[in-house]
Amino acid sequence: MIDLSRFNPQQREAILQTDGPLLILAGAGSGKTTVVVNKIAHILEQKKAEPWQILAITFTNKAAGEMKERIMNTVGEEADSMWIGTFHSLCMRILRRDIDKLGGGYSSDFVIYDSADQKTLMKRVLKSLNIDEKMLPIRSVLFEISSAKDELFGPTEYLSMHEDNYRKKLIGEAYRQYQKQLMEANALDFDDIIMRTVQLLSQEPEVLKRYQRQFRYVFVDEYQDTNNSQSMLVSLLAQGYDNICVVGDDDQSIYKFRGANIQNILNFEKEFPGAQVIKLEQNYRSTQTILDAANAVIANNRGRKSKKLWTKNGTGSLIDLYRADNEYDEAEFIANRIKAVVKDGGNYSDCAILYRTNIQSRVIETTLNGHGIPYRVLAGLRFYDRKEVKDILSYLRLVQNPNDNISLLRVVNEPSRKIGAATLEKVSDVANRFGISMFLAMEQAKEQPELARVADKVMEFTGLIRKLQSLATNVKPSELIEHVLVESGYRAMLTVDDSVENQTRLDNLNELANAVLEYERNDSEPSLAGFLELTALISDVDNYDETAESVVMMTLHSAKGLEFPHVFLCGLEEGLFPGFKSLAEDDIEEERRLCYVGITRAKHQLVITHAGYRNRYDSSGYTMPSRFLEEIPMECLNAIVKEPERMKEAPAKKRDYQFYDSTQSLLSALSKDKEAKKAAAAAYSPGDVVSHKKFGRGMIISVTPSGSDVQLEIAFDEHGTKTMLGSFAKLTKEN
Repeated sequence: MIDLSRFNPQQREAILQTDGPLLILAGAGSGKTTVVVNKIAHILEQKKAEPWQILAITFTNKAAGEMKERIMNTVGEEADSMWIGTFHSLCMRILRRDIDKLGGGYSSDFVIYDSADQKTLMKRVLKSLNIDEKMLPIRSVLFEISSAKDELFGPTEYLSMHEDNYRKKLIGEAYRQYQKQLMEANALDFDDIIMRTVQLLSQEPEVLKRYQRQFRYVFVDEYQDTNNSQSMLVSLLAQGYDNICVVGDDDQSIYKFRGANIQNILNFEKEFPGAQVIKLEQNYRSTQTILDAANAVIANNRGRKSKKLWTKNGTGSLIDLYRADNEYDEAEFIANRIKAVVKDGGNYSDCAILYRTNIQSRVIETTLNGHGIPYRVLAGLRFYDRKEVKDILSYLRLVQNPNDNISLLRVVNEPSRKIGAATLEKVSDVANRFGISMFLAMEQAKEQPELARVADKVMEFTGLIRKLQSLATNVKPSELIEHVLVESGYRAMLTVDDSVENQTRLDNLNELANAVLEYERNDSEPSLAGFLELTALISDVDNYDETAESVVMMTLHSAKGLEFPHVFLCGLEEGLFPGFKSLAEDDIEEERRLCYVGITRAKHQLVITHAGYRNRYDSSGYTMPSRFLEEIPMECLNAIVKEPERMKEAPAKKRDYQFYDSTQSLLSALSKDKEAKKAAAAAYSPGDVVSHKKFGRGMIISVTPSGSDVQLEIAFDEHGTKTMLGSFAKLTKEN
């Protein structure tokens, strides 16, 4: 029986509200997972549903695993029959059963193409269309296609939308050919997994009804991170009983670049009329000082649902603010503070260094290494992206699906079989001529005049794959990997010499074998397809080991969902955080949410750093403190400053950098900066005629407050209407 007395009033209300649409606005550290777990347990206790009638969707395998474990600890073995997983794993389960109903030749043994496979395929597509990669970079084309799929636009719809745009028409043709080749290979990319599921449910009423009847209760975690296709998927599945509970925090919506649409959570009540909204504002993670800073920063955003975090954890210590000479001084300061934490009895794993962009990590890594401080960089090279691991996975994918041209191209010469590029080009021509896969073309090599001379070579390779296919029907995936390593000659290739590089690769392949064994232990019905699916959907955050005794370094985007006793938030400078691009494109609210996420990762101590001078690959020079520092209440900060050594030789007329010799002088300067911006903002009014260096002459249409700044909507004579921030626009008013 659930003990409701241990929950706060809002948590209890959320647990007991079982039927109908419900939005749980869960602030950072407010115990949302605990609420969801106990809500599900309460539904089962009240016999409102059977375990198999409950669907719970998360965004990462790590989150899904934690939720399932906690539910199992609460309700027991019943959790095994619940559908708990990520959006992609849910869709994979649906597609494995019914994808053939979509037509086009798809079958249940389809494979998933990761980002590297997508790039390889798109390179071939652009070449076949005679499109110059310099004119249309592969990365840009794939991004545009991904965005189209998020909106559920196929190639036909995309082309019809952009008939008058030459560049996008080319992308549309590439999109059409890309999808054609995916289908011929019986393959899906990550965006297809969601889009094809929505298509299936939309086009096949019986399939949709089956799942709508099954899922009596639908739960979605981190709802603010959903894109339009994911929102549509959830809406379709929940229409059976209308018992949908979404949990999220609009203030932590930071994945716009991945297609996340904050409007999904902001407009939930419109999408589901009669929905109730419960706010979880009591924080169990941080001190009140940290929360005061976070509340003050995020309050400057206009597009949000109002909430204010509070805690019973006490006031805690002030937030340390360090103004460094440069990025080297910044890194040195962080290293010394970490050493102080350990000296005082803390652990290296208590410390996290968060930054806006990966380019900031190099100097910090070098400095930590010099101090002998162990560290890990999260979001480095994913284990499953290492060459040797990807090679063996490609063999396995080819065994599962011989029509997978991309996997074939990857391993046909790994190890070398002297099947050259010219031969593969001929194989591709034959495959295209007959509308078959390259593998089938190679199997028919003796019947094709242009392949007659290389028939024995290519058919030896196809014979190897067919042999492995035969073995796959009788052995476990863990045994099949060993057969692949031996029969392909891959292990022999790595044991020709005992170089460190080869030994490292062998170690990685042994770890891959361990991963298969672990999968077999944890899955009731292990299969080759199941293992390949698991490796394709796993992310770098899923591999994060919280127990490893080392400092963790990561971008702010990677940090969401994590927490640490000591957090170092570095590089808070205009142009870096927030970045120039976000300022120019008026994405300041997303950047502010990112800052809010960074602040709320800290449990006990938050240290913020910024450098007076920073060397960057694109620009170097003196910096100004981030506007987000101005938004933190001065009473929350303890400024640590010193006179920069560099400035003793700097010209006296330099005014874009100031140094301070006391806490009060820095705090006072930040306050003055804030007031100066307010004064500058007040100088603009609708109807003012202004001049901009890039866009020329224009008229201000509207002036909207935005924190200590203003958002200006300006109609330019020759460049249309633009939106920009007053302090960043550098406008000249005309009389």
